[in-house]
Amino acid sequence: MPLRIVLSNSLVRRFSILSLTAAALMYGASHLGAAADVATTATFPNPVTDIATAATMEEQTAVFAGGCFWGMEGVFEHLKGVSEVVTGYAGGSAASARYEQVSAGTTAHAEAVKITYNPSQITYGQLLKVYFAVAHDPTQLNRQGPDTGPQYRSAIFFANDEQKQVAQAYIDQLNQARVFNRPIVTQLSPLDRFYAAEDYHQDFIRRNPRNPYVILHDLPQIVRLQERFPELYQE
Repeated sequence: MPLRIVLSNSLVRRFSILSLTAAALMYGASHLGAAADVATTATFPNPVTDIATAATMEEQTAVFAGGCFWGMEGVFEHLKGVSEVVTGYAGGSAASARYEQVSAGTTAHAEAVKITYNPSQITYGQLLKVYFAVAHDPTQLNRQGPDTGPQYRSAIFFANDEQKQVAQAYIDQLNQARVFNRPIVTQLSPLDRFYAAEDYHQDFIRRNPRNPYVILHDLPQIVRLQERFPELYQE
């Protein structure tokens, strides 16, 4: 059973929502510097390489993984230019794309999100910047916060060579600038298929704002997004 489920059940029994909110504020304050050792907004660079935009371009998709997909969904659905975020599984086969199996860490999947966005309003490079600066800690290998295992790995699933090149260039740029105190371990993998997660995982934070895991781990990320990127944030 994933730690986030165990944590949720035990905390629901022991703490009031007030206590959880106070804990979330303390947790959030200690993590607002970024996903671990990230630089501040003032020094976090824009991607030097990006995908060219045009006002007539149709909506595009990006698939990112970085820990529990609830928090990833919560961050990206608050970005201007993003029309849809779907939680799901990438990197494995259709036969085992089920939560119970993926949670065991033996299926090759990563919990991921598929982001549909308008490239005339937000670029792929801007999505990458939020991904590295806010959505997760790209220096943690096969884990993210309290969640451990390869299913919580940091990974970018590129749909084409252009996405791959832009993502690799940005990783190189961040490493060369030493934005993080540790090397970035984010994997670049071709997107074979993306499998939507079960219905109860979709839009999880909006539907479960009092869930203890959400309060402790996901809501601080959304606060961080609003504070760091007010020009990109939307309710």
